[in-house]
Amino acid sequence: MRHDSKKFDKAVVLLFFVRMDLDEDKIDDAVLALLSLSLHADNRAWKGFDWDAMERLYSKGLISSPVGKARSVALTDKGLRKSEHLLLKLFGTTESEKKLP
Repeated sequence: MRHDSKKFDKAVVLLFFVRMDLDEDKIDDAVLALLSLSLHADNRAWKGFDWDAMERLYSKGLISSPVGKARSVALTDKGLRKSEHLLLKLFGTTESEKKLP
């Protein structure tokens, strides 16, 4: 039996994600932390992340609206502080974790 591998692979991936119970706040924390890695022009970051996560970060007041032609979003003051903290918390070494407040 032969199947279209692209359709089959996509169906398997969709089935996998439908069955997963994910904590959106944890996803948002990870996305915000990773946004800090692409900061440029002081507070702008490339917006190449999941659309729903970006919308949630916007609704929490952590980034500017992701809607529009711009390829980047601005992190608010609150978003900048939180992104730096989360980057160390989620991805830092043991030494960097000691620097957390």
